[in-house]
Amino acid sequence: MDIRQQSRAFPGTVERAEIDAGLRSYMLRVYNYMASGLALTGIVAFLVSQNPTAVHAIFGTPLYWLVLLAPLGLVFFLSARITRMQPATAQALYWLYAALMGLSMSFIFLVYASDSIARVFFITAGSFAGLSLYGYTTKRDLSPFASFLMVGLIGVILASLVNMFFHSTGLQFALSVIGVLVFAGLTAYDTQSIKELYFAGDDEGVATRKSVMGALRLYLDFLNLFLLLLRLFGSSRN
Repeated sequence: MDIRQQSRAFPGTVERAEIDAGLRSYMLRVYNYMASGLALTGIVAFLVSQNPTAVHAIFGTPLYWLVLLAPLGLVFFLSARITRMQPATAQALYWLYAALMGLSMSFIFLVYASDSIARVFFITAGSFAGLSLYGYTTKRDLSPFASFLMVGLIGVILASLVNMFFHSTGLQFALSVIGVLVFAGLTAYDTQSIKELYFAGDDEGVATRKSVMGALRLYLDFLNLFLLLLRLFGSSRN
Protein backbone atom coordinates (compact mmCIF):
# COMPACT_ATOMS: atom_id res chain seq x y z
CA MET A 1 0.00 0.00 0.00
CA ASP A 2 1.49 3.35 -0.99
CA ILE A 3 1.34 6.62 0.91
CA ARG A 4 -1.59 7.95 -1.12
CA GLN A 5 -3.68 4.91 -0.20
CA GLN A 6 -2.71 5.13 3.46
CA SER A 7 -4.14 8.62 3.88
CA ARG A 8 -7.46 7.38 2.46
CA ALA A 9 -7.54 3.97 4.14
CA PHE A 10 -6.76 5.06 7.70
CA PRO A 11 -8.24 8.56 8.12
CA GLY A 12 -9.09 7.98 11.76
CA THR A 13 -5.99 6.11 12.94
CA VAL A 14 -3.05 7.65 11.12
CA GLU A 15 -2.53 11.35 11.58
CA ARG A 16 -1.29 13.24 8.53
CA ALA A 17 1.46 14.88 10.58
CA GLU A 18 2.73 11.50 11.76
CA ILE A 19 2.84 10.18 8.20
CA ASP A 20 4.71 13.28 7.05
CA ALA A 21 7.26 12.95 9.86
CA GLY A 22 7.77 9.26 9.13
CA LEU A 23 8.07 9.93 5.40
CA ARG A 24 10.69 12.63 5.95
CA SER A 25 12.69 10.27 8.15
CA TYR A 26 12.42 7.49 5.57
CA MET A 27 13.49 9.70 2.66
CA LEU A 28 16.35 11.16 4.72
CA ARG A 29 17.60 7.62 5.32
CA VAL A 30 17.42 6.91 1.58
CA TYR A 31 19.40 10.06 0.73
CA ASN A 32 21.94 9.35 3.47
CA TYR A 33 22.57 5.87 2.10
CA MET A 34 22.87 7.26 -1.41
CA ALA A 35 25.28 10.04 -0.41
CA SER A 36 27.39 7.66 1.68
CA GLY A 37 27.60 5.23 -1.23
CA LEU A 38 28.69 7.99 -3.59
CA ALA A 39 31.30 9.17 -1.08
CA LEU A 40 32.69 5.64 -0.75
CA THR A 41 32.83 5.28 -4.53
CA GLY A 42 34.65 8.60 -4.90
CA ILE A 43 37.19 7.81 -2.16
CA VAL A 44 37.99 4.36 -3.57
CA ALA A 45 38.24 5.73 -7.11
CA PHE A 46 40.64 8.48 -6.07
CA LEU A 47 42.85 6.21 -3.96
CA VAL A 48 43.11 3.61 -6.71
CA SER A 49 43.95 6.26 -9.33
CA GLN A 50 46.90 7.37 -7.18
CA ASN A 51 48.37 3.85 -7.08
CA PRO A 52 50.03 2.86 -10.40
CA THR A 53 50.21 -0.80 -9.35
CA ALA A 54 46.47 -0.92 -8.65
CA VAL A 55 45.71 0.90 -11.91
CA HIS A 56 47.75 -1.60 -13.91
CA ALA A 57 46.17 -4.55 -12.09
CA ILE A 58 42.66 -3.31 -12.86
CA PHE A 59 43.02 -1.92 -16.36
CA GLY A 60 45.98 -3.91 -17.66
CA THR A 61 44.97 -7.45 -16.74
CA PRO A 62 41.89 -9.71 -17.06
CA LEU A 63 40.91 -8.48 -13.59
CA TYR A 64 39.30 -5.56 -15.47
CA TRP A 65 36.41 -7.77 -16.57
CA LEU A 66 35.74 -8.89 -13.01
CA VAL A 67 35.76 -5.28 -11.80
CA LEU A 68 33.47 -4.30 -14.68
CA LEU A 69 30.94 -7.14 -14.37
CA ALA A 70 30.86 -7.74 -10.60
CA PRO A 71 28.83 -4.56 -9.81
CA LEU A 72 26.30 -5.49 -12.50
CA GLY A 73 25.91 -8.93 -10.97
CA LEU A 74 25.45 -7.41 -7.51
CA VAL A 75 22.68 -5.11 -8.76
CA PHE A 76 20.73 -8.05 -10.19
CA PHE A 77 21.33 -10.11 -7.04
CA LEU A 78 20.20 -7.31 -4.73
CA SER A 79 17.12 -6.59 -6.83
CA ALA A 80 16.09 -10.25 -6.88
CA ARG A 81 16.84 -11.16 -3.25
CA ILE A 82 16.41 -7.92 -1.28
CA THR A 83 13.06 -8.94 0.26
CA ARG A 84 14.56 -12.15 1.67
CA MET A 85 17.79 -10.63 3.02
CA GLN A 86 18.62 -9.61 6.52
CA PRO A 87 18.85 -5.78 6.69
CA ALA A 88 22.53 -5.97 7.65
CA THR A 89 23.25 -8.17 4.61
CA ALA A 90 21.49 -5.72 2.29
CA GLN A 91 23.51 -2.85 3.74
CA ALA A 92 26.79 -4.76 3.41
CA LEU A 93 26.12 -5.64 -0.21
CA TYR A 94 25.26 -2.04 -0.97
CA TRP A 95 28.59 -0.85 0.49
CA LEU A 96 30.40 -3.61 -1.42
CA TYR A 97 28.71 -2.47 -4.62
CA ALA A 98 29.73 1.14 -4.01
CA ALA A 99 33.35 0.10 -3.36
CA LEU A 100 33.48 -2.04 -6.52
CA MET A 101 32.11 0.86 -8.52
CA GLY A 102 34.94 2.94 -7.10
CA LEU A 103 37.45 0.51 -8.60
CA SER A 104 35.95 0.83 -12.08
CA MET A 105 35.40 4.59 -11.72
CA SER A 106 39.07 5.28 -10.98
CA PHE A 107 39.65 5.84 -14.70
CA ILE A 108 38.01 9.26 -14.55
CA PHE A 109 40.91 10.62 -12.49
CA LEU A 110 43.29 9.34 -15.17
CA VAL A 111 41.35 10.78 -18.11
CA TYR A 112 39.83 14.04 -16.86
CA ALA A 113 41.34 17.07 -15.14
CA SER A 114 40.58 17.29 -11.41
CA ASP A 115 38.97 20.74 -11.64
CA SER A 116 36.79 19.47 -14.48
CA ILE A 117 35.63 16.50 -12.38
CA ALA A 118 34.79 18.80 -9.47
CA ARG A 119 32.91 21.25 -11.70
CA VAL A 120 30.79 18.55 -13.34
CA PHE A 121 30.15 16.91 -9.96
CA PHE A 122 28.65 20.11 -8.56
CA ILE A 123 26.60 20.62 -11.73
CA THR A 124 25.31 17.07 -11.35
CA ALA A 125 24.57 17.56 -7.66
CA GLY A 126 22.57 20.71 -8.32
CA SER A 127 20.66 19.15 -11.20
CA PHE A 128 19.96 15.98 -9.23
CA ALA A 129 18.72 17.95 -6.22
CA GLY A 130 16.28 19.92 -8.37
CA LEU A 131 15.00 16.87 -10.22
CA SER A 132 14.62 14.81 -7.06
CA LEU A 133 12.83 17.67 -5.31
CA TYR A 134 10.42 17.87 -8.24
CA GLY A 135 9.76 14.13 -8.03
CA TYR A 136 9.16 14.41 -4.29
CA THR A 137 6.80 17.40 -4.36
CA THR A 138 4.89 17.08 -7.64
CA LYS A 139 1.26 15.98 -7.49
CA ARG A 140 1.50 14.66 -11.04
CA ASP A 141 1.72 10.89 -11.41
CA LEU A 142 5.00 10.19 -13.23
CA SER A 143 4.44 6.45 -13.64
CA PRO A 144 3.10 6.79 -17.24
CA PHE A 145 6.59 7.96 -18.22
CA ALA A 146 8.31 4.88 -16.78
CA SER A 147 7.92 2.71 -19.88
CA PHE A 148 9.13 5.51 -22.15
CA LEU A 149 12.18 6.12 -19.96
CA MET A 150 13.05 2.42 -19.82
CA VAL A 151 12.79 2.10 -23.61
CA GLY A 152 15.05 5.14 -23.94
CA LEU A 153 17.54 3.65 -21.49
CA ILE A 154 17.66 0.31 -23.31
CA GLY A 155 18.08 2.15 -26.63
CA VAL A 156 21.00 4.17 -25.27
CA ILE A 157 22.69 1.03 -23.91
CA LEU A 158 22.31 -0.90 -27.16
CA ALA A 159 23.44 2.03 -29.31
CA SER A 160 26.45 2.55 -27.03
CA LEU A 161 27.45 -1.09 -27.48
CA VAL A 162 27.21 -0.72 -31.25
CA ASN A 163 29.25 2.48 -31.13
CA MET A 164 32.06 0.61 -29.40
CA PHE A 165 32.81 -0.85 -32.84
CA PHE A 166 32.18 2.27 -34.96
CA HIS A 167 33.71 4.92 -32.67
CA SER A 168 31.45 7.67 -34.02
CA THR A 169 31.96 10.90 -32.06
CA GLY A 170 28.69 12.30 -33.43
CA LEU A 171 26.72 9.28 -32.24
CA GLN A 172 28.49 9.37 -28.89
CA PHE A 173 27.53 13.02 -28.41
CA ALA A 174 23.90 12.30 -29.33
CA LEU A 175 23.76 9.32 -26.98
CA SER A 176 25.21 11.41 -24.15
CA VAL A 177 22.55 14.10 -24.62
CA ILE A 178 19.74 11.54 -24.82
CA GLY A 179 21.18 9.72 -21.82
CA VAL A 180 21.17 12.91 -19.74
CA LEU A 181 17.49 13.43 -20.57
CA VAL A 182 16.65 9.82 -19.74
CA PHE A 183 18.40 9.86 -16.36
CA ALA A 184 16.95 13.27 -15.55
CA GLY A 185 13.51 11.77 -16.03
CA LEU A 186 14.44 8.64 -14.07
CA THR A 187 15.66 10.75 -11.15
CA ALA A 188 12.27 12.44 -10.80
CA TYR A 189 10.33 9.22 -11.40
CA ASP A 190 12.44 7.10 -9.02
CA THR A 191 12.13 9.70 -6.26
CA GLN A 192 8.34 9.67 -6.54
CA SER A 193 8.29 5.88 -6.71
CA ILE A 194 10.53 5.54 -3.64
CA LYS A 195 8.35 8.03 -1.76
CA GLU A 196 5.22 6.04 -2.53
CA LEU A 197 6.78 2.84 -1.19
CA TYR A 198 6.76 4.35 2.29
CA PHE A 199 4.34 2.72 4.71
CA ALA A 200 4.05 3.88 8.30
CA GLY A 201 3.41 0.33 9.50
CA ASP A 202 6.69 -1.13 8.20
CA ASP A 203 8.96 -2.69 10.80
CA GLU A 204 12.61 -1.68 11.03
CA GLY A 205 13.83 -4.50 8.80
CA VAL A 206 11.43 -3.76 5.97
CA ALA A 207 12.10 -0.02 6.22
CA THR A 208 15.86 -0.62 6.03
CA ARG A 209 15.57 -2.88 2.97
CA LYS A 210 13.33 -0.33 1.24
CA SER A 211 15.80 2.44 2.09
CA VAL A 212 18.77 0.49 0.73
CA MET A 213 16.99 -0.36 -2.52
CA GLY A 214 15.78 3.20 -2.93
CA ALA A 215 19.29 4.51 -2.31
CA LEU A 216 20.66 2.14 -4.95
CA ARG A 217 18.19 3.45 -7.53
CA LEU A 218 19.07 7.08 -6.83
CA TYR A 219 22.79 6.24 -6.64
CA LEU A 220 22.63 4.80 -10.16
CA ASP A 221 20.69 7.81 -11.44
CA PHE A 222 23.24 10.23 -9.97
CA LEU A 223 26.29 8.28 -11.13
CA ASN A 224 25.07 7.86 -14.69
CA LEU A 225 24.02 11.50 -14.90
CA PHE A 226 27.49 12.50 -13.66
CA LEU A 227 29.32 10.29 -16.17
CA LEU A 228 27.22 11.52 -19.09
CA LEU A 229 27.71 15.17 -18.15
CA LEU A 230 31.42 14.52 -17.68
CA ARG A 231 31.56 13.07 -21.18
CA LEU A 232 29.85 16.20 -22.51
CA PHE A 233 31.58 18.92 -20.48
CA GLY A 234 34.68 17.31 -18.96
CA SER A 235 38.18 18.51 -19.86
CA SER A 236 40.89 15.95 -20.54
CA ARG A 237 44.10 15.93 -18.55
CA ASN A 238 47.13 17.40 -20.27
